[in-house]
Amino acid sequence: MAKGATVYVCDRCGAESPQWRGRCPECGAWGSLSEFHPGPARSEPLQSLPPVSLLDVPLEADARLATGLVEFDRVLGGGAVPGAVVLVAGDPGIGKSTLLLQAANAWASTGRSCLYVSGEESPRQVRWRSARLEAISPALSLLAETTLEAVETHLESAGPAVVIVDSIQTMHLSSVPAAPGTVSQIRECALRLTRWAKAREVPMFLVGHVTKEGAIAGPRVLEHMVDTVLYLEGESHTSYRLLRAVKNRFGSTHELGIFEMTDQGMQGVADPSEALLSGRRPGVTGSAVAATMEGSRPLLVEVQALVTPAPPFGAPRRATTGVDHRRACLMLAVLEKRARLALGSQDVFLNVPGGVQLGEPAADLAMAVALASSFGDRPVRENTIFVGEVGLTGELRGVPNLERRIREAARLGFDRAVIPAGSSRRAPDGMTVVPVGEVTAACREGLASEGPRKPASRNREQAGESRV
Repeated sequence: MAKGATVYVCDRCGAESPQWRGRCPECGAWGSLSEFHPGPARSEPLQSLPPVSLLDVPLEADARLATGLVEFDRVLGGGAVPGAVVLVAGDPGIGKSTLLLQAANAWASTGRSCLYVSGEESPRQVRWRSARLEAISPALSLLAETTLEAVETHLESAGPAVVIVDSIQTMHLSSVPAAPGTVSQIRECALRLTRWAKAREVPMFLVGHVTKEGAIAGPRVLEHMVDTVLYLEGESHTSYRLLRAVKNRFGSTHELGIFEMTDQGMQGVADPSEALLSGRRPGVTGSAVAATMEGSRPLLVEVQALVTPAPPFGAPRRATTGVDHRRACLMLAVLEKRARLALGSQDVFLNVPGGVQLGEPAADLAMAVALASSFGDRPVRENTIFVGEVGLTGELRGVPNLERRIREAARLGFDRAVIPAGSSRRAPDGMTVVPVGEVTAACREGLASEGPRKPASRNREQAGESRV
């Protein structure tokens, strides 16, 4: 390809094409190719460190920089690693700048110099936020700049211990003939910032915007450049925010941090299970409690189901929030085939309050019991939790860390647990463990013996009496 020639880069996968195409030839995404102008060739070779023996590289026992924000450090794996580049993404107004400003103040309070580069807000706006958050420390410096060359000059002169760039989409290089936020600018700016952080072993945090589809704006290669990718999620009508890692070279990607947005900023939720179950109404139909694991921490969440007769014309609706749609359809098929519940003609809605996304199969049993409860208008037995994976034949399979899940339920006042047969039956005092082998028996054990029942629909009369 000729030097300085225009190429087109896919925003999804980073593939390059010499000419514009409506569809990416690599990943097949439509309308994802953006124009990219490669910068001029460098006249001077880049300075690099000579190779060294691996045994000569110093290894510190605890090199992480903890912020003191427990939920934030949990998702990072214990703190920030020197030289690591962390990308924090989320919807506008979700609290990314607030969380990072609190983290910067926590680092600065320990005596480490921290530089906060703001490309979106003026110094006065950042000062107003810091006053509200009480995040004012002499070691915390602010730089309002969008030109990367100027930012690099200040980085060299200040020599901070931690750097925060808010955001990467606002940075631009004068040597790249493109507007800020384009593929070429984001790629070059992220590459130079990453090189600077690695060479000086300084942890760096980059704030990234997301598109309307929820993906990080800019080239997909941006996520491959950094060491850690964090997503800050939450519903606009709730105060809870969830921080999860989708990539982490220095820790687990299964940890979940839960915050509450308050007037004093993002406050970590010390007891997330109790917070997520605080609005639960006992004795209602279509509500079951699942004991899940988010990383190393057990978490109790409510699974809500609503099953209503579908209109006579049109296909029944299937809507899910917080659970995998395909997994929900699988539960419906298993209940109709194995438990003989005529769900094929019903509108089904599933929801997990609090914004939690259930990904592990251990929540299958709670989902199935909630569906059966709503369909039969029979409430779930009080103070009962459900743990187990449901197979295609209706059998219940064991899940890991079962004892830790049961202990968490006992701590919150639950006294009964329905678990797969063959699992360990050890339980805390006051907790009754009910082992069952298949989903029909689990529904019988989980649903109250008596309750208001809705009249049988024509489809149910044709299908025969339910086994549940």
